[in-house]
Amino acid sequence: MRMLMKVQMDTPASNEAIRQGTLQKLMEDALSRLRPEAAYFGSENGCRTAYLFVDLEDPSQLPKFSEPFFMELEAKISYAPVMDAEDLRKGLRALSAGA
Repeated sequence: MRMLMKVQMDTPASNEAIRQGTLQKLMEDALSRLRPEAAYFGSENGCRTAYLFVDLEDPSQLPKFSEPFFMELEAKISYAPVMDAEDLRKGLRALSAGA
């Protein structure tokens, strides 16, 4: 299932990771492990935030995806199911066929 994984990094912890030179490696490792369809980075609620669109094949993948961010950046992480345009078309067709 396609999911939006939002990673809000703790500011003091991510500041320290930048000072130590580990933030870039952590993000590169995460991107190679997660293989997101898309990855965007910005600020939300005053925190460095990553928006990663990942394919979650099984809920057992959640620790593998999340733990490095929890452990290294004291991050707050949320997941939300999302659709691309084709998923939306398919869902709307199914909705109108059932009416």
